[in-house]
Amino acid sequence: MAPPIAVWSKLEIKAVVCFLFAKGTKCFVIYREIVENYGEHAMSMTQVYQWCSWFKDCRTSLQDEPRSGRPNTANNDWSTARVDELIKVDRRGKLKEISLKLDIPQTNVYEIVHDKLGYRKVSTRWVPKMLSDEHSARESKSPKSCCTGVNKKVMKPLMWSLVGTIVPGTSILEHLITGDETWLHLSTPETKRDSMTWKHPSSPVTKKFKVQQSATKVIATVFRDSRGMIL
Repeated sequence: MAPPIAVWSKLEIKAVVCFLFAKGTKCFVIYREIVENYGEHAMSMTQVYQWCSWFKDCRTSLQDEPRSGRPNTANNDWSTARVDELIKVDRRGKLKEISLKLDIPQTNVYEIVHDKLGYRKVSTRWVPKMLSDEHSARESKSPKSCCTGVNKKVMKPLMWSLVGTIVPGTSILEHLITGDETWLHLSTPETKRDSMTWKHPSSPVTKKFKVQQSATKVIATVFRDSRGMIL
C-alpha cells in the first residue's frame, strides 16, 4: 500500500524528526511514524538515531554539513590533460603508476583513461629478447677479478711466459682474456601482458605476430678483455 504522503523532501523529513524528538518521542517510534506516513525509503533507522543524537546536542540546522575529505577534483581538465600526456609518453604505463605520479585515486584515473580519453589497452606484436649491457660491464671486470687469490707459483711462470709480449707501461691484467659460452634461442617471445599498449578505438588495429620460443639453438662463445669484447 502506498504511503499517505507520496511527495516529500529530505528537509521535511528532518523537520518531522526534530518536532517528534522535541515532544519526547522515542527514536524507534519516530522511525515507525515516518515509515507509516512517508514510506520505508524516506529515512533509515540509523539516520533517525543520528539526527536525534544531533538534536540532543542542541543542533538547530536541518542542512547537511559539508563533509570532510578531499574534494572531487581529480576528473578536471588539468588531470585529464596530464593523464593523456603520460600515456603518450609511455604507452605501456600502468594505471597505478599514473595514480602515484599525479596523486589522484586510481579509480579516477581509470575513469579518465577509459571514459574521457577512450583508451583501451591491447596487445602489440611480439619482439625478440634484447641483450642486456649488464653482462658486458660484468665481463669487462672479469680479468681483474679472476686473478684475485691466484697462487704466486702459478702467476710467476705465466708472467715470464709473457715477457716480451706485454707493451711497456701496461699491466698484465690488461692482457688477460676471459671466455664464456651459452646456449641461445634464435628468438625469445615477449609475454602478452608486457606487450599491451594503450590505443584509441579509432586507431589502426595493432598486429601481433604469433611467435613461440624457437626450438633451434646456437651456442654463443664470447671473449673479452679489460677493454671490452674481442670476439
